[in-house]
Amino acid sequence: MKRAFSIVFISWRYYVVLAAISILVGVLAGRVLYLSLVQRPFLQTQGEARSLRVINIPAFRGMITDRNGYPLAVSAAVSSAWVNPQDFSPTAAQWKLLQRYLVINTHKLAQQLHHEKTKGREFFYLKRGLDPTLAESLKNQKIPGLYFQTEFKRFYPEAEVSAQLLGFTNVDDRGQEGIELAYNDWLQGVPGRKVVLHNRLGEVISDLRLLRDQKPGRPVALSIDRRIQYLAYRELMQGVEKNAAQAGTAIVLDVKTGEVLAMVNYPSFNPNHRADAPKNAFRNRAVTDIFEPGSTIKAFSVASALDSGKFNPNTVIDTFPGWIRVGRNVVHDEKNNGELSLAEVLQKSSDVGTTKMILSLPPEHLWEVLHHVGFGEQTGIEFPGEQAGVLVKRPRWGAFMTATLSFGYGISVTPIQLARAYAVLANDGIKMPITLLRRDQVPAGERVMESAVSKQMLGLLESVVEAKESTGRLARVPGYRVAGKTGTARMLANTGYQKDHHISSFIGLAPVSHPQVVVAVIIYDPQGRSHMGSQVSAPIFSKIMQGSLRVLNVQPDGVEETPNKA
Repeated sequence: MKRAFSIVFISWRYYVVLAAISILVGVLAGRVLYLSLVQRPFLQTQGEARSLRVINIPAFRGMITDRNGYPLAVSAAVSSAWVNPQDFSPTAAQWKLLQRYLVINTHKLAQQLHHEKTKGREFFYLKRGLDPTLAESLKNQKIPGLYFQTEFKRFYPEAEVSAQLLGFTNVDDRGQEGIELAYNDWLQGVPGRKVVLHNRLGEVISDLRLLRDQKPGRPVALSIDRRIQYLAYRELMQGVEKNAAQAGTAIVLDVKTGEVLAMVNYPSFNPNHRADAPKNAFRNRAVTDIFEPGSTIKAFSVASALDSGKFNPNTVIDTFPGWIRVGRNVVHDEKNNGELSLAEVLQKSSDVGTTKMILSLPPEHLWEVLHHVGFGEQTGIEFPGEQAGVLVKRPRWGAFMTATLSFGYGISVTPIQLARAYAVLANDGIKMPITLLRRDQVPAGERVMESAVSKQMLGLLESVVEAKESTGRLARVPGYRVAGKTGTARMLANTGYQKDHHISSFIGLAPVSHPQVVVAVIIYDPQGRSHMGSQVSAPIFSKIMQGSLRVLNVQPDGVEETPNKA
């Protein structure tokens, strides 16, 4: 009886265990079927997300070069460190390593990674643009969840020399200012995309499929000659500092082709390290800043008089007693110059002489000349932020309004407009389209001034530099015949014209026998010994012109000056 009971009891336990195992197997089998059939798409997606990734193939941005192929802006490979906030949990020691290598505030970074907006993300940059050597050293620390990707960063070999001209790119290598912005669509390539297999450390172990091949950006060859650009920047910098000025701009323009050989500004900034640069240092004053040009406009006032046929270079204008009343206002010179020829009106920069000459002509005549040489309109140089200046055509011209226009007030211009206008005088009255890109073929220009008038103006402007008591003596270049004009104008503020703040300028060309180059020098608010264009800008012009002619190997056409021996 006892044995029978034992057999029954054992048989009962056996079936309970068997039933339990059967149930467990059934549950597991059901779970396997559920995951295999119902949840398969979801699980497959999640698995691939942890092993397959679509990554960008960075595109190489096109190089910017000078006219001779010298690199002015290049892209170099850099590394960027990133993490997946969902699986990045560094130890205290690893946080210290990140702080040391990346120079970041790890406390602030930890807060960002645990922020509600960041938690759901799978990608977060720790730092971009790392030196590849530094990135490799950090990679060797084997911090779990820390990944690296290759990108490109822009570098500018000339640094401050061409900063405002070239501009710069942002962290995504897109143009933000200057040439980089103007030609961004041309320079910027198209990134590629590919599917890769990576391990649990985020390291790519295999390329599986190319989705789109990357296309590198195309290069841009500028008209700039880096040698002339450098010497223009050097002389401008020294001139601004010597005259305790606020800022300065210089332009070198090829007369025959319309190409800009140099365009510099000072103060400047280093585009490779621009974090501390003031934002007002970014703008290219040569095309974005307008000002009243003062006496540099007198060259076109005299050209207007010659074009009228009423005057010739030998015409005499009586400026006695050194002032003239125009309506309720008085125009005056620094002194009574008496009778002056047209050449002497320019040499002494006589406001009275210019006023008498222009008031004897129809008031719209001067406006037409100024308009034809390009004032009041953009130059077409295609630079971001270029200003058109101000040249108003009035239905009724007041006498004083016409008078002030004749000596450079009531009109606003950019430095590049002034350079182009003087290039018309240098190029036999033909206005060339100007450009910052290297030209392989010279386009046809537009005649906007009679050839005879432009030739007469060259002689008159040469006398401004060569005459013994003229305002342009310090603009001379040994061995070359130079023509040009000084300008000094009061700066305009909200309260009116400022007595002690001026814009000093000199615009000129050389060599007079066969003009090749125009140089424009604008100095803003000089506070040194003098504020006159003849003392401030003319010497800077002389040095830039001399260096430019030497670089371009232009043959001398004048007499080499020799220093006086004691």
